[in-house]
Amino acid sequence: MFWSRIAGIYDLIENVYNGKANRRTTGYVASLMNEGDRVLECACGTGMFSVKIAPRVKELTATDFADGMLKRTRKKCRNLENVTVESGDITKLRFADNTFDKTVAANVIHLLDDPGQAISELKRVVKPGGLIIIPTYIHFGASKAAVLFNKAGAGFKRYFDENSYKEFFREMGITNVRFHVCEGRMSCDVAVFENR
Repeated sequence: MFWSRIAGIYDLIENVYNGKANRRTTGYVASLMNEGDRVLECACGTGMFSVKIAPRVKELTATDFADGMLKRTRKKCRNLENVTVESGDITKLRFADNTFDKTVAANVIHLLDDPGQAISELKRVVKPGGLIIIPTYIHFGASKAAVLFNKAGAGFKRYFDENSYKEFFREMGITNVRFHVCEGRMSCDVAVFENR
């Protein structure tokens, strides 16, 4: 699997190639957390968001479907007692309805065959009034990194810019979204909406 194969170098891409945008994005997402929150993170990758979120919340469950990514996240979070790291599929979450206060699904929506199913699952497991936070790279389609990733097997299903990302949520029937762009080499647009 592509994502397990690149797990060892993914931190280099996150921290060096796109460090500026990622620092801004993880900082912004962490600022949305409260100390009593139970949080689900889907597509945790190598734990870039996990290590920023965990110190601010009561409990974090970090999931990914790629074993290589989970291994890296477990290593980064080994000293964080409030973190559980486990395998999971964002389109088929194993959790009961209304389990979490917040959920974060970073940089995964553009990879999914059925992003609507993923959003339905995120809404299902978050309590009414809880937040669903979906950071996604924008203006990524024309970049050399995107071309290389896709040739290597990343399997992007769509590319977003600011306008098409907003339109994506309108098409999903979600109209209460606020957006926050974190600039960098591959800028990230953080979509946040309250679960209704």
